[in-house]
Amino acid sequence: MAERPDPPYLRIAAALRRRIENGELAPGDRVPATRRLARESGVALATATKALAVLRQEGLIHATGRTGTVVAPRPARPGPRRTAAAPLPGAVPAADPGRDRLVRAAIALADAEGLAALSMRAVAGRLGVSAMAAYRHVQGKDELVALMTDTVLGELDHPRTPAPWRTRLEEGARALWRVHRAHPWLAQTGPLTRPQLLPRLLAYSEWMLAALDGRGLDAATVLDLNVLLYSHIQGLAVHAEREAHAAGQTGLTDEEWLDTQAPAMSALLGSGAYPTLARLLGEVGADGYDLRLDALFERGLRALLDDIARLVEEGAPPA
Repeated sequence: MAERPDPPYLRIAAALRRRIENGELAPGDRVPATRRLARESGVALATATKALAVLRQEGLIHATGRTGTVVAPRPARPGPRRTAAAPLPGAVPAADPGRDRLVRAAIALADAEGLAALSMRAVAGRLGVSAMAAYRHVQGKDELVALMTDTVLGELDHPRTPAPWRTRLEEGARALWRVHRAHPWLAQTGPLTRPQLLPRLLAYSEWMLAALDGRGLDAATVLDLNVLLYSHIQGLAVHAEREAHAAGQTGLTDEEWLDTQAPAMSALLGSGAYPTLARLLGEVGADGYDLRLDALFERGLRALLDDIARLVEEGAPPA
């Protein structure tokens, strides 16, 4: 009796494994993206995704945030133990990158690969200096992230001239949203309950609070509304960061990933258990529901400002 052939995903995994073992794909090289792998192998996206999952489980490849999936480093072979050599008299210390260059390099790394990829060693490597040279300027990753956050908040470009309260809040919210879109990792830097005491973050809050101050609202309400506006921006930005990370890990855009879920979604909608969801998705047409974060930001901002306007009107003294 003839042996049954391996399923397609195992054959694809085996072919990639051979390329890694013979050095065609070296450590750090990008592995073909899921969509390209599916196209070249003539299989569905789900099959290609499964093949890459096999190699991840074997430790041969790993995801690196938004950069994508790369060949993992090979385990170092055991060798004789070496001791650190004492510095020679008059030796020149490792190059000092300077604090600003260090922070800028960290921002570039986080923009490209996400905050999870950030480390003192990784940033130093980008600058071509030792990790100890980086530690001359910051005590560790937490302080570095705080400096990165304050630096990118310097990109806030909302006007600082007097304007009606609603215009000021719109301009401030949109400016912060743009910064979050440019630097998705910013959404991961701290919870609302433990705000970072950074000069530029406090200056932003001052701008937003001053727009609401003197509108007949009590102090707690003004502070709450500022937090709600900030959390609206941060909440959507978190999902932008997660999407960027997922795209880097899988090699699939959100639309391509949804294509792999189509059979399961059709089965669930056809079961009759979710009639409202099935009807609404049917009504949006053949192109489907397009979840756009920028449009959601504007809709949410408009709803919040409309509610604030109602509170301001109710709190205003009688004419």
